[in-house]
Amino acid sequence: MLKNLSFEKPIYVLAPLAGYTDLPFRSVVKKFGADLTVSEMLSSNALTHGSEKTLHMLQKSPNEDPYSVQIAGAEVDVIKQAVEILNDYDGIDIIDLNCGCPVPKIVGHGSGSSLLLNLPLMGQIIRTIKDTSNKSLTSVKIRLGFEEKNHIDIAKMVEDSGADFIAVHGRTRAGKFKSIVDYNAIKEIKEAVSIPVIANGDIDSFGKATWVLEHTGANGVMIGRGAIGAPWIFHQLRSGEFDISNALKHEIIMEHFDKMIDFYGSHGVSMFRKHVHTYSKGYRGASTLRNEVNRVEDVLEARAIIDYFFKTSELV
Repeated sequence: MLKNLSFEKPIYVLAPLAGYTDLPFRSVVKKFGADLTVSEMLSSNALTHGSEKTLHMLQKSPNEDPYSVQIAGAEVDVIKQAVEILNDYDGIDIIDLNCGCPVPKIVGHGSGSSLLLNLPLMGQIIRTIKDTSNKSLTSVKIRLGFEEKNHIDIAKMVEDSGADFIAVHGRTRAGKFKSIVDYNAIKEIKEAVSIPVIANGDIDSFGKATWVLEHTGANGVMIGRGAIGAPWIFHQLRSGEFDISNALKHEIIMEHFDKMIDFYGSHGVSMFRKHVHTYSKGYRGASTLRNEVNRVEDVLEARAIIDYFFKTSELV
């Protein structure tokens, strides 16, 4: 195990979310309480082809320790090559295999949750990662099944193939992101395997995270969409504080903006707009702020507008 990652008490993990959990966002949630951050999902094919965009997404913030890189793929030899490429990168502690993504483009290539339809292949890929990787740990992200639930079979295959821990999204692939999350099934997985289990799916508040940990007996929670617009959920879990002051929210939002500019340059202004939309939900004057931010390109002007709004505006 890693010196900075212990499953002796529940861990708090930021889930990979395409377009959101980039380096700036991960560095912020790490600073304010997350135990583990995971890269956006990377295509093993793109890695082997040396895609500059994909290699750029591998970069991590200095505070991301430990750091997990998630890959997707369905061909054993391509996965092996991708892992060999990752072996040359220092600072990666965990390679995570995505067996849960429900997006048609990913599933159509046989990757993501498509692997749930072929457990022998999934097991072979996990063993290949485990045998090829020079990283400390190998993990797997799964769903409860493709159309029907066969979560115990899946989880046991993951364990038998050598994975060190497993993250479970409590829906089938058919459930996408809308169906009710089956936390009982996550509890059943926890009772069926001996490796650590991280619960995932609709964990959108401090109270919900606490309940899920208690109900499932899981070794941690993985939070994705629940952290967008509210990355302070990790601070709440770490500190046990239910209430977050507007001052702390303001500090976190401005830190996120500054990290975006550091990483993307002036292009970070337009990229931050979607975050302004989620951060400002429930604030008085939010629509005026959004309109202002949508027309601003200048870094200093955008920063001043956002800074003033979150320093002075109040929740409705």
